[in-house]
Amino acid sequence: MTKATGPRHLGSLTPPERLLFEAGVKLGGVFHQYIGVPVTARTAAHLAVTIEHAVGLQPYVREVHVTIHPSRGGRTGSGRFAYRYLTAEMLDASVTVADGGWEVVARLAYAPTLRYPEMRVIAVRPTPAPRRRARRSGRT
Repeated sequence: MTKATGPRHLGSLTPPERLLFEAGVKLGGVFHQYIGVPVTARTAAHLAVTIEHAVGLQPYVREVHVTIHPSRGGRTGSGRFAYRYLTAEMLDASVTVADGGWEVVARLAYAPTLRYPEMRVIAVRPTPAPRRRARRSGRT
C-alpha cells in the first residue's frame, strides 16, 4: 500500500495474483490437513492419490501431484503398529491452478537446508491457447 494508490482490495487483484493466493491456500491445506496421518510404504501411494483427488475438487485446480516418501520418516512401531505418521520430510506436492487466461504452478517440498517445508512458486504464465483441430473437407 502506498499513499498514492491506497489499499488494494481483493477484487482488484490481477488474475495471476489471485492464482498465487489460491495455490498457497491449496498447498497450505495439504500440509496442515494431512500431517500426522498414519502411513506405511504400502499405503503411501494410496494416501497420495487420496490427497490429489481431494485437492482436485477445489476451484481453479488443473493438476495436482503428490508423492509421499515414507522412508524419510522417523521410527515405526512393531507388529500391527508398524507405521509412521506423515511428516513434512515425507511430503512433496505440486499444484497447477488456472483461471482468467493464466496459470500458476507451485510446489510444497521439504527443504533440508532450512529444515522446513517450503512452498515455492514454480511458474506464473499465460495459459496456452487450446489447439484447434484441422477440419477435413468432404472433397477428394
